[in-house]
Amino acid sequence: MSLLLRVEQALSHHFDQAVGIGAPPRLVAAMRHAVFSGGARIRPQLCMAVAAACGDDAPELTHAAAVSLELMHCASLVHDDMPAFDNADTRRGHPSVHKAFSEPLALLAGDGLIVMAYRVMLQAGAQHPKRLLALMDNLTQGVGLPHGIVAGQAWECETSADLGQYQRAKTGALFVSATCAGALSCGHAPEPWASLGAYLGEAYQVADDIRDVIADAASLGKPVGQDALHARPSSAQALGLEGAIAHFDHLVEQAASSVPACSHRDMLRQLVQHEAERLVPKALCEGYFKDHASAIPARVRTPH
Repeated sequence: MSLLLRVEQALSHHFDQAVGIGAPPRLVAAMRHAVFSGGARIRPQLCMAVAAACGDDAPELTHAAAVSLELMHCASLVHDDMPAFDNADTRRGHPSVHKAFSEPLALLAGDGLIVMAYRVMLQAGAQHPKRLLALMDNLTQGVGLPHGIVAGQAWECETSADLGQYQRAKTGALFVSATCAGALSCGHAPEPWASLGAYLGEAYQVADDIRDVIADAASLGKPVGQDALHARPSSAQALGLEGAIAHFDHLVEQAASSVPACSHRDMLRQLVQHEAERLVPKALCEGYFKDHASAIPARVRTPH
């Protein structure tokens, strides 16, 4: 079974189990819309891939950890799209939750997904209390203060922010939690896996900055030009587009190189490379530079 299929099956199972019977139907519909409207599911896939490399001796705990990460990620997107932040009409090619269900329900849906993430962990971790404590702390670090995704969102509200610190918090922190969770769910030390999450997480944020400039709303599934509109820290602005692409490539190389020696090393490196091409396709870069009559950087230059 592919990692993606495992993730989707685990999400469906744990979501239905956590919702239970009798909850407000429109709130449940809004939460379901937030979770099951698409997405690459890279964070839970990373968690499961690292767990496989570590033996995956408690798959039920691995699945719960992976699902919790995705629920937290989806919650952050719901809140990020709201008028108080990006005021985005679309997400993943569908109406954002506040557009489809109203602002009050979007706020409650995001809150509900955060609580659900911890509920899923608690329900699955009863047989592994020591691992559960470590996984809960790991998830909290990826989400909360001082360096989690909440802090990353809050840096956008400051008058100035360090670009690297902002990127590590807004996107990188949950990636670090994902790779570490894969190890922790198997009772392994998380430290050897933290670098993979850190490099890949930063690469994701740089890719988001790049695509905010060169992609279109239809292909991206959400509005573009948001960084400039909201005056947010951006790699494309700080480094220039070519510099941002070069930085992205370097981060991807570092992510692939950081995978510890294990039986699944090749699989993990392939996952990194596949995501890199999906995030910043060479053809997309090439087309943008051609259309804008700019010098094509070495990464996308067509050989003679």
